[in-house]
Amino acid sequence: MDVLAFTGPPGSGKSDRALVVAYENKASCIIDDGILIYHNRIVAGKSAKREASRLTAVRRALFWDSNQAEDVIFHIMKINPERILILGTSDRMVQKIAATLKLPVPSRYIHIEDVAKPEEIAQANYARHKEGKHVIPVPTMELRSYFKGYLVDPLQFFRNRRSVRGKTKGNEERSVVRPVFSYYGKLSFSNHVIEALVHYAVRDLRKIHISHISSVKSTSQMNGIILSLDVTVRQGTPQEIKKLIHLMRDKIQREIEHTTGMALDTIKVNIITDVTG
Repeated sequence: MDVLAFTGPPGSGKSDRALVVAYENKASCIIDDGILIYHNRIVAGKSAKREASRLTAVRRALFWDSNQAEDVIFHIMKINPERILILGTSDRMVQKIAATLKLPVPSRYIHIEDVAKPEEIAQANYARHKEGKHVIPVPTMELRSYFKGYLVDPLQFFRNRRSVRGKTKGNEERSVVRPVFSYYGKLSFSNHVIEALVHYAVRDLRKIHISHISSVKSTSQMNGIILSLDVTVRQGTPQEIKKLIHLMRDKIQREIEHTTGMALDTIKVNIITDVTG
């Protein structure tokens, strides 16, 4: 099994370019910030980007947790890839990760300056340190449930690369998240903001009127909230009301989670209506 190292300072754009580097060097697995990625999917590990502080994030990335390390080792043995790309902030960090995961020392070291222009590195640095954005080389659909409670958006890039059959390879997707320990620090939203988002989400539902909205922070998950609503529904059958409430819940959840990056843990609905039929 061959190991390649891909290194660069924090925020220099390593994760942004990991898919390209892996593809061009025929590495089927990527190890980045505590997770093992295979065929664009997280198959093992826990992401450092989910940690609440920079210190615990570094420990997660270095696989200090023995259970996490054993999980990744097991899946590497199961996959048995010919080549693995390990991302790190320095050559020494990659060497430590390889040793912890019982992998060979890297046979080659690729530095971010080898694959990115200075202005591209500067742009990545700005996105990290000024906007708090972190990239994970996995499609957003793979991350929605894994990173519930964080801002997760797709990031597309297009490269004119030729495949083994001479055809150009299409677009690939990475995802942008804003961890708790990002530049912005801890995010909080007033109840007035949540109220405005709820009313905006249901603006097209003419048969309901929301008279009271309150929200509290969830204790069961990070960046989660519990929402309570008093909803008046115009006359309808029980089936019609049930369908309308489900639609309302879906619209509210999408709006709040997309706009704030927080996870809507629970929606408590108090329904006031006259039921007919």
